[in-house]
Amino acid sequence: MTRPKPTAMECSWKAVLLLVVASLAIQYTAIRTFIAKPFTICRVPKHTGCDPNPAAPCDPRPQPVTHILILATTRSGSSFIGQLLNQHADVFYLFEPLYHVQTTLINTSARSRQPSSPAADGRRLLLGAYRDLLRGLFDCRLHDLEAYIKPAPERHRTQRLFRRGASKALCSPPACAAPPPPPAASAGGEAQRAGTGTAAGEERWEEGECVRRCGALNLTLAAQACSRRHHVAIKTVRIPEIGDLRTLVEDPRLNLKVVQLVRDPRGILSSRIDTFPDSFRAWKIWRNSGRRPYNLDASHLATTCEDFLNSVGTGLARPGWLKGRYMLVRYEDLAREPERKTREIYRFLGVAMDGNVQRWIVNNTRGAGASGNHKYATVRDSAATAESWRFKLSYDMVELVQNLCNLTLAQLGYKLVNSPEELRNMSVSLAEDKSFLPFL
Repeated sequence: MTRPKPTAMECSWKAVLLLVVASLAIQYTAIRTFIAKPFTICRVPKHTGCDPNPAAPCDPRPQPVTHILILATTRSGSSFIGQLLNQHADVFYLFEPLYHVQTTLINTSARSRQPSSPAADGRRLLLGAYRDLLRGLFDCRLHDLEAYIKPAPERHRTQRLFRRGASKALCSPPACAAPPPPPAASAGGEAQRAGTGTAAGEERWEEGECVRRCGALNLTLAAQACSRRHHVAIKTVRIPEIGDLRTLVEDPRLNLKVVQLVRDPRGILSSRIDTFPDSFRAWKIWRNSGRRPYNLDASHLATTCEDFLNSVGTGLARPGWLKGRYMLVRYEDLAREPERKTREIYRFLGVAMDGNVQRWIVNNTRGAGASGNHKYATVRDSAATAESWRFKLSYDMVELVQNLCNLTLAQLGYKLVNSPEELRNMSVSLAEDKSFLPFL
């Protein structure tokens, strides 16, 4: 008895099965062969040692990306601490990019004919825009700024980036193609270079000179400069509390570490009077005449102290979402021992402090006074500057601040003064010896 011949359907089914089995075998063999050999993966171009040029060699060593946010308030020493990060050769630093968000949204609201939204709604709108922009900038998407820069950039080029000259990365190739200035032969030129904290043979421009020489900023090239560095640092005085950053801190795409800088509110007030005379005219009249004006507005100071109280209270409570992400720094501690405190900050960030930072500290914390009249200058005797307000404010003014901010002063370890004599007695610091350890 003969077996029936297989039908075409049976042949087709068997052929498919054989092909599947063969394919699986081939894939399995290929995978085993592939993983048996050593290999490296180069992440190009973001935050690696790999050059975007495919012809260039790639450094395969993994380097962790650190996203750093300096959380501060106006006139608290944030420009100073920002420069401690800006000087690092592998840090891309931006000075107050949220300025553009605030000015654009506030101006748009002012031009609208619709009734103003409640304050709470306006605050939520601003904070949401702030967080969105920060998320993009930490990822080196500098083009995200274009929606807020006015007039709008053309072909990704702008002359209007706020304080562009405060960032070394934006004043260096590839963001700036201008040749460096020739070495100055005069004593004045030597002093200028020394004041900017540069090493021998390294040229450092003042902010205005950077803008003049570099011309319009190409945001595409700026993004490339960002991607070539392994750490991105941003300073802001526009986010009131650490709690407003929780969604960013918990974002798994970020390795965000927040350094909150605080200062004695009495020192903040004194600095604001000098820096913003139009907004603080009544306070200046009181300081100069000794008579308190009837229209004195202290709400800004009360708000600052309340923000400190809430934000620091959250940080010191050590919630789980801040573990390894939060460090509190008093400006007075940084000013008294700048090198030691800077090392503590870099240790918390997990970044090795380089020689550029050390040189900048030496050249910018032992000077006789501010470099020029610029309100953001950082060349000064930092220890003397920290409590110089004690000679500028009258005892009556200090007493008002102490009444408004007594809880904040106690929380941060600032001593109260009870007489004009105590106020002027510089042999006793008003910043208590108090340790604020990072939450690790």
